[in-house]
Amino acid sequence: MKVRIGVGGGGSALEPHALAELVDGLVEHRFDSLWLSEVLTQPVIDPLVGLAWAASRQPTLKLGTTMLLPGRNLLRVAKELATLDALSEGRLLITMVPGIDRGPERHAIGSPAPRGAVMEEALPVLRRLWAGETVTHHGPTGHLDEVRLWPLPVQQPLEVWLGGSSQIALERCGRLSDGWLPSLCTPEEAARGREVIEAAAAKADRTISPEHFGISLGYSRTPLDEAQRQAIASRARGRDMSDLVPVGLDALRTTLERFIAVGFSKFVVRPMAPPPSWGAELAELAAAVGDLQT
Repeated sequence: MKVRIGVGGGGSALEPHALAELVDGLVEHRFDSLWLSEVLTQPVIDPLVGLAWAASRQPTLKLGTTMLLPGRNLLRVAKELATLDALSEGRLLITMVPGIDRGPERHAIGSPAPRGAVMEEALPVLRRLWAGETVTHHGPTGHLDEVRLWPLPVQQPLEVWLGGSSQIALERCGRLSDGWLPSLCTPEEAARGREVIEAAAAKADRTISPEHFGISLGYSRTPLDEAQRQAIASRARGRDMSDLVPVGLDALRTTLERFIAVGFSKFVVRPMAPPPSWGAELAELAAAVGDLQT
């Protein structure tokens, strides 16, 4: 099992100098990948633009995004992701999510259809486009065209992982995805979710690589403040915050080791608050957990 650790900076309002410090530090300290999440209504950079910039600055760093799928023109998003994979020579990692079903973020997504139904319909179409097949495309006016994508991604297939921990999301992951990257779950919950995913995959006559189970894990250097606790509370479903967000780098290491023990090997660790210095943060993070990578 190959353990890999990427670092997420998508929750930070990254200025150019901070993004440069983050990108360069990831390579210096031998982290696996940079992850930028898409949040439309928060002060964060657009992930595809940020990743394209990072790809040019550091030509070995893998590029990960947790990206909204509902509300998008499928041909456009297929072309954007294929182009980024082609220009970065196959370094793109993709996790698709339906987005938050409440508040301004839900309204900003702008998808009239149920989010789960969008995911079910869109993922097979994206795979066909990335494979170079001709696809019937429904334009915004309702007109149908036969289209083919160019450029094609370097990675064939271009893999898509999914998040989510509900029963429906887990079964969808088994039927349609290449991997699973949830957040805000315990190692025990993750192990149970993996069982559901693998059963759904087997029922659909497919398999998901045992190397393709990971966790997106927020961590804090200090006890969570009230704003952070409130932001997590609606998704915590009554669980103890300390079970979901490790506080301190020692606790982060222990949590990663617990996930590794139940068969998870790909991680995105995310500081809950922007660090004063990404360079210093990555140096300390590497000293605390870097040796877990195999």
